[in-house]
Amino acid sequence: MKLINIFFVAFSSLLLVQCKNAAQQSEWRGPDRNGIYTETNLLKVWPENGPELLWKFEDLGLGYSSAAVTDDKVYTSGTIDSMSYIFSFGLSGNLIWKKEYGKEWSENFPGGRSTPQIYDGKGYLLTGLGKLICFDAEKGDFIWTKDLFRDFDGQNVFYGITENLLIDDDKLICTPGGLDANVIALNKDTGDLIWKSAGVGEKSAYCSPLIITHKEKKYLITNTAKSLISIDPDNGKLMWSYELKYPHGIHGNTPIYKDDYVFTMNGWGFGSVMLKIKDDGQAVEEVWTSGLFDLEHGGAVLIDENLFGTDYTTKSFSCVDMKTGEVKKTVKDLAPGTVIAADGMIYCYAYSGELALIQPMANGFEVVSRFHVPGVKRDHIAHPVIKEGKMYIRYANGMYVYSIVNT
Repeated sequence: MKLINIFFVAFSSLLLVQCKNAAQQSEWRGPDRNGIYTETNLLKVWPENGPELLWKFEDLGLGYSSAAVTDDKVYTSGTIDSMSYIFSFGLSGNLIWKKEYGKEWSENFPGGRSTPQIYDGKGYLLTGLGKLICFDAEKGDFIWTKDLFRDFDGQNVFYGITENLLIDDDKLICTPGGLDANVIALNKDTGDLIWKSAGVGEKSAYCSPLIITHKEKKYLITNTAKSLISIDPDNGKLMWSYELKYPHGIHGNTPIYKDDYVFTMNGWGFGSVMLKIKDDGQAVEEVWTSGLFDLEHGGAVLIDENLFGTDYTTKSFSCVDMKTGEVKKTVKDLAPGTVIAADGMIYCYAYSGELALIQPMANGFEVVSRFHVPGVKRDHIAHPVIKEGKMYIRYANGMYVYSIVNT
């Protein structure tokens, strides 16, 4: 009987730890890194002046980091008086701790770039100067650090290295952009190198990578300075590469994958491309190209068989057929802007600060509601986050949290 009780206590403790760890996880652009959040029972129409503002914090300093939201905490980063910090908040907006992590990118568009990744009780942050930090998600204490430029052969880029880190099983994956260690996998708990890949030897391109499953095998997909590349995440082997047309190395949008098709954006003036991956996963073929979706940052969402996103050159919001590239609807509005989706609706956060709620349709879309987030009309480019009926907006010095639940 005692043995049974001991087993029950041990099993219950294990479940408690697993539940706690699950609650402490966040992911870039939603659970599948595709801009789609799994929230339900959200408002389908907003009040005239926008949804209710639940709380705000206006002392973050400079930065473009989005919110990383778990079941009980909110994390972000910011630069105050040339020193940078990781912030941890309670869900009601109370500041729990602020941990200094040193210097940040201070040239064009100064401040932190990457959003903290929270996983299994640990947090991970990559600075614009190539410092990789693993910290305790509960207290903020550093566990290990790496310098992508000193410890590997990484190279910085014009706007400062920018990547939202990816975890795959025990591996933390990032892109130093070196000739030898172009893409690397580190042990997420110790920081030890698991593998390094030469890729195609190009600098990083501000892109946050994606793990896909194609024909029951996993692949790592990311953009580097002039290429879309695929890597075997088990060993770092390059599987294929596709030349991107935009020549200046800015391809910051995470690719989108569905049913053998992979979509990526080229950059200003060079549109976007849809590719199809061969069954063996070792080559791609071009399906279509488009002059639309030439945004360097902001993403798109794929809903059913349609892509929705904005465009830098034409300043349009558009709906495009995934398989053919046919433009189903386009309007000169809300662009350029960042796009996410949840509960059957699209959220477009224009760089000007206007935020719109959009109803997607099989043959287009309809703008339902809109309001303006506080702040001047520029650089509203941190990606919105939706969690448990709340929408988290980072702009400049502030974090703004809105209720979007349908009560």
